[in-house]
Amino acid sequence: MAYNDSRRAAARIYRKLRLGWIFNTSTFTGNFILSLSISYFFRELGFDDDVNYVFFLSVLAVGLWVTEAIPPFAVGIFIIAMLLLGFGTDFILSEHKTPVEMYLGTWTSNVIWLLLGGFFLAEAMAQVHLDKSLFRFTVKRFGESPEKLLLGLMLTTAVGSMVMSNTATTAMMVSSVLPLTHMLGKSSSYTKALLVGIPAAATLGGMGTIIGSTPNAIAVGALQEKGLNITFLDWMIFGLPTGLLAVYLFWVFLTKRMDLAKVNLDFSQLTAKPTIKSKFEQRAVIFTLIVTVCMWLTEPLHGIPIAATSAIPIVLLTLFQVIKAEDVRRLPWDTLMLVAGGLALGIAMVDVGLTDIIMEQITSLPIALIGVAIVFSIIGVMISNIMSNTAAASILVPIGLALPGIYGFAVPLIVALSCSCALLLPVSTPSNAISFSTGMVEQKSFRPGGFLMIILGPVLAFISVMIWSLIFV
Repeated sequence: MAYNDSRRAAARIYRKLRLGWIFNTSTFTGNFILSLSISYFFRELGFDDDVNYVFFLSVLAVGLWVTEAIPPFAVGIFIIAMLLLGFGTDFILSEHKTPVEMYLGTWTSNVIWLLLGGFFLAEAMAQVHLDKSLFRFTVKRFGESPEKLLLGLMLTTAVGSMVMSNTATTAMMVSSVLPLTHMLGKSSSYTKALLVGIPAAATLGGMGTIIGSTPNAIAVGALQEKGLNITFLDWMIFGLPTGLLAVYLFWVFLTKRMDLAKVNLDFSQLTAKPTIKSKFEQRAVIFTLIVTVCMWLTEPLHGIPIAATSAIPIVLLTLFQVIKAEDVRRLPWDTLMLVAGGLALGIAMVDVGLTDIIMEQITSLPIALIGVAIVFSIIGVMISNIMSNTAAASILVPIGLALPGIYGFAVPLIVALSCSCALLLPVSTPSNAISFSTGMVEQKSFRPGGFLMIILGPVLAFISVMIWSLIFV
């Protein structure tokens, strides 16, 4: 932790001096040298060159994701480029030739199209000011009691994060409560509860659907590569109760920790109707949202893949002129680059047999397979607190796939859910970062809830997935 803080402090100093490129270059070089050194000792174990090469790329990718020498999306691009260089040419490897389409094909995988459809929905909801409408709805439904309003805002955030990105949902909900937090002041316990509870609800609520959190999509995509298909409804059977229960328990924790009963709230200036540019556009977005979600939920009935139905919001929202060219440019394309790179690395690890080698070592340990599954879930939430949960899932999911029996199916899902429980630091999730950027909440305010979810999150994930796997698989 101290190292992490000192590294970030040094990075800020370099950037203030406009010498950030020196810090990034030296960090990248250090990661490269360290990866070469580790790979040198790994090479002594006598594995084939293709295994050694993918191991080197894996170690380098982890280092770059943790240190952020280059942005996470750039790491994804870098991984694909290095895989193409290694397996598509004779410059590095001369014997093993994997069709490069395997790695380039991650750009057109079901996961990418699923996320893209979610991005279009999120942008459209922001365009028609559904954030303001959500706040008014929450106040009307849950009343002005501090505890009940906090629960309502957290549940609204959680449900919103199930159909749009956690980051977009947090930005939407935080912006809607900022007038209230400014009225209460930075020192108010209710301000802290709001700005800690809302990003937590967005992150935890994202466990509810495949598109709710990127690690979910990564796990589903990896299982599909193995021939195991999980529908949108399948995921909701275990993901929805897990996410909602986690949000509820986090709310209980906040209300017990902070004395909210004495807070007086004045909503006279906060519940005015937002100005809507066009009722037609708002109705178009609501219609598109309903149609898309219904198609996702009824996949077992009509048989149309989720990725195909993800074209509905892309077509309809542009047809209705809700989303225009300049809006498309603002979409988080960097997330798609990161996911594509992570999927490509996972495919390579499986293709050369690196995941099998790692699993052989893990399964030879004197602990039962159920203990291995628990260890995976704990590792998932721990490393997600210091690096992107997408990157963490990209690393752990392919390894979990190599476990024997039902664990090879369940552990990737457990890892995905556990990665969505990282709430310890402002940098643990983009949702926390958005809340912290308001300047109304301190870094230490995130820690109690973060420590709680490090313990509680993996437990909930493990129990829900294992019960679902034993009953339905």
